[in-house]
Amino acid sequence: MIANARLFWILAGFFVLAGITYVVWTAVYNAQGLATQPAGGQGASGGGPVEWVGTVGLFLTAILSAFIAFYLGRVHSAQGGELPEDRLNANIDDGDAEQGFFSPWSWWPLMLGGSAALLFLGIVVGTWIIFIAIPLTLISLVGWTYEYYRGNFGR
Repeated sequence: MIANARLFWILAGFFVLAGITYVVWTAVYNAQGLATQPAGGQGASGGGPVEWVGTVGLFLTAILSAFIAFYLGRVHSAQGGELPEDRLNANIDDGDAEQGFFSPWSWWPLMLGGSAALLFLGIVVGTWIIFIAIPLTLISLVGWTYEYYRGNFGR
């Protein structure tokens, strides 16, 4: 986890440097008059020396990276132990945890994904598709939930 925190601190520093470079670059670009002049007579950045959309985007990305790095650092200090990925002498199997039980032969996840895609398609294209997708989604969800209560694999 500390490795992830360090990576996010590096990312935060990179985005701060990229933001500063972007501000200087656009200021020099607009000061030289290289920006195209639209019909209103203002430059590409609205007449000012700084292009605000990219500047704000880069600096907010740096802040978000710093928030994530700070959070990961706090979690690392509060967990009271080292994770396997933080130790240099750890084996691959040390971080191998139980991920859950999944049926390799089940068709219900495929049907649920297709019916959810149909549901979102109905939201975008036409609401009449939603009336077909909602029952299919519910049937798929119930079928996947209760697949071990019936048939060959019932308990």
